[in-house]
Amino acid sequence: MIDLRMWTRALRVIPRVSKDEWDRLDLVSRWLIASRAAVFVMTAVSAGIGGLLAVRDGLFSGPRFLACLLGLVFAHATNNLLNDLTDHLKGVDKDNYFRAQYGPQPLEHGLLTIPGLLRYIAVSGAVALAAGIYLVAVTGGVTLSLFAAGIFFVLFYTWPLKYYGLGEPAVLLVWGPLMVGGTYFVVSNGQYDPSVTWISLAYAIGPTAVLFGKHTDKLEADRAKNIRTLPVLLGEPLARLGVVAMLIVQLVLTLGLVVGGALGWPLLVVLGALPSLRQTIVVFLRPRPTTRPEAFPAHIWPIYLVAYAFRYNRTFGLLFLIGLLIDLWLR
Repeated sequence: MIDLRMWTRALRVIPRVSKDEWDRLDLVSRWLIASRAAVFVMTAVSAGIGGLLAVRDGLFSGPRFLACLLGLVFAHATNNLLNDLTDHLKGVDKDNYFRAQYGPQPLEHGLLTIPGLLRYIAVSGAVALAAGIYLVAVTGGVTLSLFAAGIFFVLFYTWPLKYYGLGEPAVLLVWGPLMVGGTYFVVSNGQYDPSVTWISLAYAIGPTAVLFGKHTDKLEADRAKNIRTLPVLLGEPLARLGVVAMLIVQLVLTLGLVVGGALGWPLLVVLGALPSLRQTIVVFLRPRPTTRPEAFPAHIWPIYLVAYAFRYNRTFGLLFLIGLLIDLWLR
């Protein structure tokens, strides 16, 4: 039976479900949980920013935007599923590793077999591939290069990029110039404004900070598994300060783009995220607690730093989109 409440829940958080609960779920609910759909909002915001900038410049194509949004979300899903498969095959997620604590790891928890997960990967990848082929067919060679870059990051983020401190820079490039800039390029039929690159980075710093928070949360577990993410290489104090610096730079860059005219004054609405930013910075300035703070929700722990970074990024990203919509309406 279709469970729309679970669909909604899986798009907001990563639900923890038992094998019995999993067996009673509909196929869409299972896919949303297995692919960690709660984080798709970051991809949707990147595509939305690129699309709204194209609308602003009078270059928008609805069918191309829908294909781009669909392709990016399903590519993100494919990457998450491949991440779990790769880490399972390499033995990373065994022995109650961090990933197996904050949400169901479909293979480690026995929710799916390897062939079953491969079917999820095949279908998700096929949707992303079909969208990419369509966009290449209607826009040409440069889109093929963007498509190839996307495939590279989907296939090789988990290994070797994440293992050698390149995962975080990859996220900055993917959620910024590749997603925002790529969406603008294909939706506007090959037109491009250099300011879009700076606008894309103003948002992409957020998802990068979220990943920094996640990798700082599991720094000790990654170090024990010889996974050298940037927080592992920097150490916890510098990693936490790095997130604080990124969030401040993100806000300053956005305000600078408004002052410089690349973004309209309605984008000042992002200042509405300041209370959340303050709370996030306070959390990141302190060492990560080794046990769950009494006031912190038990169903979220051991996720801690990333929970604050994700909540702030979601607030900032949605306000960014609202600012763009207000700007369009005024124009």
